[in-house]
Amino acid sequence: MTYSIVYVSRTGNTRLIAEAIRDALPGKDCLYFGPPSPDALEAGLILAGFWTDKGSCGEAFTRFLATLSGKRVALFGTAGFGGAPEYFEQILARVRSLLPEDSSFAGGFLCQGRMPEAVGARYRAALAEKAEDTRSRALLENFEQARSHPDSGDLKRAAAFAAGLTN
Repeated sequence: MTYSIVYVSRTGNTRLIAEAIRDALPGKDCLYFGPPSPDALEAGLILAGFWTDKGSCGEAFTRFLATLSGKRVALFGTAGFGGAPEYFEQILARVRSLLPEDSSFAGGFLCQGRMPEAVGARYRAALAEKAEDTRSRALLENFEQARSHPDSGDLKRAAAFAAGLTN
């Protein structure tokens, strides 16, 4: 089965997942690897990767998803907040709902990804203003935890997810 891996990556996290997926699949069957492009649409399976923006994917990626009419699609991506599989499932459900009705959803994979340093600076500033703010403390703790992601375990799980799509 031919496949295309299409992804958008703001900080490099989703690109790392896309590369792990590419490495897990037969190279000879890859028709396209890169940013959203009509060139990707010739494949039998579209693996579509995104970084999470306000609980979903960005506008440009939403426009690409709309072109996947009649396609078999698997979603993958990264989100700065992690630790709760339910949160990842909510994101995947939101993004899945953006697919055309006649597309076929093959599954999804999401993992935590590091966030830009500016986000951590914003959390630190909020905590400096109000040291007892438990929400800011939790956000900063999550930011620190996310620094190491996607990690080797995330990459292995992404590869296993992709390998399961072609069996």
